[in-house]
Amino acid sequence: MSSYRLPLIPVAALLLALLTVPASAEPGTNAKILLQSSPLAGFRYYEGKKLWSEMKVGDALHLVREPGNTYDAKAVRVEWQGHKLGYVPRADNEALARFMDRGSKAEARITRLKKSSNPWQRMEFEVYLGL
Repeated sequence: MSSYRLPLIPVAALLLALLTVPASAEPGTNAKILLQSSPLAGFRYYEGKKLWSEMKVGDALHLVREPGNTYDAKAVRVEWQGHKLGYVPRADNEALARFMDRGSKAEARITRLKKSSNPWQRMEFEVYLGL
């Protein structure tokens, strides 16, 4: 039987965040914790350039698991208003993919838009898990 283990650091950070949720947080509120902040991977290959002038910092992003992705079984696609922008970077997607596979709700928002010749610097986003 194979073991299925999450990396120690993200799990420890999640547990610490859960323990520090204020006692005043009422049931039913939209409490969430920051899981990660990442640059967008694949910006130049999808619709980001075309939609650049329409996107704003703070805009919601939709995250979609792609377990059948040919290049990465832990792939998480990033969409804005139904348009594919790219992916959570492979180096950052393992914990998020596992949480999503277990049914956790993940939310994402644009935190930085920067005109740059380096596609890895054009967009950053944060991913939150709902509690």
